Amino acid sequence: MRSMEAHLRLSAASYPVISFGTGSLVRLPGPSIDKPNVYPFNTTSYTSMYSELQSKDPRLYRANGLLTMLERNLGVKWGPERWQDWAIGKPRLEHVEDQGSKGVEGGVVDVVITCEERCWDAVVDNLMERGGGLNRPVHVVNVDIKDNHEEALVGGKAILDLADSLNRVAQEERVNGEGETGRGEGFDARVPEVIAEWQERWPLLPALWTLCWF
Repeated sequence: MRSMEAHLRLSAASYPVISFGTGSLVRLPGPSIDKPNVYPFNTTSYTSMYSELQSKDPRLYRANGLLTMLERNLGVKWGPERWQDWAIGKPRLEHVEDQGSKGVEGGVVDVVITCEERCWDAVVDNLMERGGGLNRPVHVVNVDIKDNHEEALVGGKAILDLADSLNRVAQEERVNGEGETGRGEGFDARVPEVIAEWQERWPLLPALWTLCWF
């Protein structure tokens, strides 16, 4: 819920964005705590999830927000993907038949944002295991957001604010590199400052940051 809300807001603001989970399986609430709905990453579409839950108990899954969440996700991407399975550095084709003009994505990103500390740990550990073969820096930031609808909405706004701040600094440094304006410190060096200023604006959303390598 948290990551997809952020994905939606970033996409609406025209940022190139891809999203992933870090667990072994997709787990959605079921009729009881010991009976979740479980799906594999990478091969299960949001359409199939929606159809299955609608056929099982539409009243329950409408009441607990799952059908509404999946309706939103349907407009964002084809289905859930797993971070550990992402081929970094290799451009990929999305499911263009379901997503219109999204098409080809590049195989690297500049910033990774997670919404829970255990996911941040999983991403950082995985990047260390991969070994940084591309020798390309990537900033990994965790914005700690509770997994409910209200907090996801607030967290999505905060993550968009962070993206805007980082993008503004990147543009300043890009111009400076062309010899015109800017402070000339470089984007990577200024990221901690950007996050510190962002944290002052969003004190109820604790953040973690580290620099890793692709």
